[in-house]
Amino acid sequence: MIKIVKQVKYIAPVITTIILAGCGAQQPKPLYNYAGYSDSYYAYKKNMTPESTLQLEKSIEEAINGTQNSRSGRVAPGMHANLGYLYLKAGKLNEAIASFIKEKTVYPEAAFFMDKLINRVKAAEGTKQ
Repeated sequence: MIKIVKQVKYIAPVITTIILAGCGAQQPKPLYNYAGYSDSYYAYKKNMTPESTLQLEKSIEEAINGTQNSRSGRVAPGMHANLGYLYLKAGKLNEAIASFIKEKTVYPEAAFFMDKLINRVKAAEGTKQ
């Protein structure tokens, strides 16, 4: 009986280590890939300069291009819309509309709002000509 207790005392830590090592190796992918979006957004809100705007734009584009690194396989809700807004502020109207269309394609529940934005951009574009 004592011999069995001694064996269990040595085997139990080994089994526990193997189990814990196996659990730690399986890190699930995040639901969405944000890349450097959070830091860029914070820097943008803290100091709205052309440099911080460009950095935010790049981080959103990076997150959009990195969708394969997420479980959902798509960007977080609002990413395309946010990018479209940045394009709109920069005067890139066609890129803004394309981003708004992409947002409503990826997230159909955003279609009503995206359609309103698209119509406003098109109306503003018509008044400029």
